[in-house]
Amino acid sequence: MATYLCVVEVRLHLNESHDLKGKRKVLHSLKAQLRQRFGASVAEVDGHDTWQRTTLVCALVGDSEVGRRADDLQRFVESRCPDGSAFDRDLLSLSDIRG
Repeated sequence: MATYLCVVEVRLHLNESHDLKGKRKVLHSLKAQLRQRFGASVAEVDGHDTWQRTTLVCALVGDSEVGRRADDLQRFVESRCPDGSAFDRDLLSLSDIRG
């Protein structure tokens, strides 16, 4: 069985956020749902001190279906953050990682 890692970089614009506290509330909920629904590891990697922008990196590990899970994750984020989101994805096999 082949094992894959899909890394999804999510750049978000949170238009309705008016301060860092509001942004944190939205992000806390979003990250928890990404973990629960998709089994993703999630980290905020940029935009810590800005009100309306942030970058998350999500990692999904699994078999050949991991790409479909990443598609579902992307659609979920777009539905939760309709003000703007952009995505970059990399799909790597275990042999790619080991070199």
